[in-house]
Amino acid sequence: MTTSGATPVPPASTRSAAFFDLDKTIIAKSSTLAFSKHFYDSGLINRRSVLRSAYAQFMFALQGADESQMEKMRAYLTQLVEGWDVETVRQVVAETLHTVVDPLVYVEAVELIAAHHEAGREVVIVSASGSEVVEPIGALLGADHVIATELVEEDGRYTGEILVYAYGENKATAIRELAEQEGYDLAESYAYSDSETDVPMLAEVGHPSAVNPDKALRRVALEEGWPILEFDQPIALRSRVSLDSTGSKVAVAGLAAAAVSAAAGVAFHQLKRRRSE
Repeated sequence: MTTSGATPVPPASTRSAAFFDLDKTIIAKSSTLAFSKHFYDSGLINRRSVLRSAYAQFMFALQGADESQMEKMRAYLTQLVEGWDVETVRQVVAETLHTVVDPLVYVEAVELIAAHHEAGREVVIVSASGSEVVEPIGALLGADHVIATELVEEDGRYTGEILVYAYGENKATAIRELAEQEGYDLAESYAYSDSETDVPMLAEVGHPSAVNPDKALRRVALEEGWPILEFDQPIALRSRVSLDSTGSKVAVAGLAAAAVSAAAGVAFHQLKRRRSE
């Protein structure tokens, strides 16, 4: 069954949660791609790196990607960000904040998040994008928790290592761990995603839904009888969520390190999409 927009959710009967993927589920575009031009303009990414990444993404778009290819791309991207000065990254993001921090979110997703809160559930954003991007966006949306990829920082620089990669089965593992920590009843919990790579996450809960699903996830949803939701009304986040001065400062501080997440997230997001088509 395909439904346009968010669907009503019943009141929570036990302590439970609603788990949301971010890109293409809450936000109408990649949460990390918007920063790429500014990293190049600032010198953090050189032309050779931009061309190499673009070529790799083009080849994956034509041929798809297996686990070996994805691992090679991940290794390349983590090498790319190795040694980046954190303060430089913060300056770049601060200078371009007004042009990139106002991501477009789906009205339907914002309303669904509010509905789950009103029903007594906690909201958790689960994303393969970096925590530097996901956490402040989660704060703006009123999420109670965030699960995201974490990169290692040492002596003010990024080491190029990944501490936590919130992708595929790792999302499901993180959800189980958070559920145990917070006492969520996963059988009474909800989950939403657009990608077939998030089937493990969706299968962890009693109420999974596919949102703007790719072809592979649509097939799975139809086979499993999962609801299929179509979100198609993006709107500027700042027009839907009001912030006080404290909240704004927290969001700015969190986004200051977004460059690392963007460099890694650009290809991670693209590869995730291509594997499922």
